[in-house]
Amino acid sequence: MASTSLLPLPAAPARRAAPTVDVVVPVHNEQGALPASIRRLHDHLSAELPFAWRIVIADNASTDETARVAAALAADLPGVEVLDLDRKGRGRALRAAWSRSDADVLCYMDVDLSTDLRALLPLVAPLVSGHSDLAIGTRLARGARVERGPKRELISRTYNHLLRLTLHARFTDAQCGFKAIRRDAAQRLLPEVRDEAWFFDTELLVLAQREGLRIHEVPVDWVDDPDSRVDIVSTAVEDLKGIARLLAASPVARFAAVGVASTIAYALIFLVLRGPLGAGGANAVALALTAVGNTQANRALTFGVRGREGLVRHHVMGAVVFLLTLGLTSGALAVLRGLEADPSRALELTVLIAASVCGARARAPSASRGPSWPSCSSWPPSWTCGRWTSTAWPTPTTPPPCGR
Repeated sequence: MASTSLLPLPAAPARRAAPTVDVVVPVHNEQGALPASIRRLHDHLSAELPFAWRIVIADNASTDETARVAAALAADLPGVEVLDLDRKGRGRALRAAWSRSDADVLCYMDVDLSTDLRALLPLVAPLVSGHSDLAIGTRLARGARVERGPKRELISRTYNHLLRLTLHARFTDAQCGFKAIRRDAAQRLLPEVRDEAWFFDTELLVLAQREGLRIHEVPVDWVDDPDSRVDIVSTAVEDLKGIARLLAASPVARFAAVGVASTIAYALIFLVLRGPLGAGGANAVALALTAVGNTQANRALTFGVRGREGLVRHHVMGAVVFLLTLGLTSGALAVLRGLEADPSRALELTVLIAASVCGARARAPSASRGPSWPSCSSWPPSWTCGRWTSTAWPTPTTPPPCGR
């Protein structure tokens, strides 16, 4: 009987496992600071981070020797890679690095390493565990220790206070260069972020908050870099433009615009029909026409509803609102006629619009109280990067704060 023997199969080529954490360091003309910072970061990760990691130096259009220095570091240090970009912009660099990454957690820090690296593990651990979707270092929360001049302190606090006032931000520090995000959250948010420069961080966080993603904050020890080349004035101007853009894109602004347009249309229809139909008839027809138009406009423009999704429900809700408003305005007309036998059309119109606005305010309380006009069982609707996705018709008020 012939003997047989089992030969070992050839070994499969080794495949490099994807890292758990990518640490991106965006740089532009940093040939002097880069070597010491990357070596210090590499030493810290090797000694302190209990996850597989990779450092990505994102060189965005440097004109000095940064590219050569970065390549030398990548050749010398295991786990260091270089991403070369031909255009400037911190946001552009982060978008490019995060979009190509296969790591579970994506983070970045400024090349000056102003933030104490001991905060890195508390930053990424909640993301690795799945507890949070994003994590940010904060210099403005209790427990943070910050060394910087009064000018930068005032600018930072003013900017973040402005974000709370205008965009209802609930994170404390938008611009600390020490952040992390889960890759699945990044894939969800990056297509919606438009800024490619310094406002990138703020826009990312605002959109994450609107999505209801969980944002974890880590108080950090932070020392200001006296050699920072950030142009404070131009950056502040661009930040203000970004805030205005996010405000204009919010459903609040679109809802207000639809409301103003509806009021103008109502006034014109009322004035045209006042003669043949009288005040009561003109009011009823104008309200009915603008109620239908308002519902359709808010579906398409304010809440992003397409096709026939929720069409009947939304128009039933609109009809209820129409009947309530018709009752209020008809009552206001009756009171006006009791006070003045032959009011002018301008006075009639003023009283009707005032009654309609009062009715709208009564039906549209603050978002924290939810809807007061006929509600839907699926309240609150979900908010997805600038549009409502629920088939329920949300109350026309300020959208619920993120984390709703």
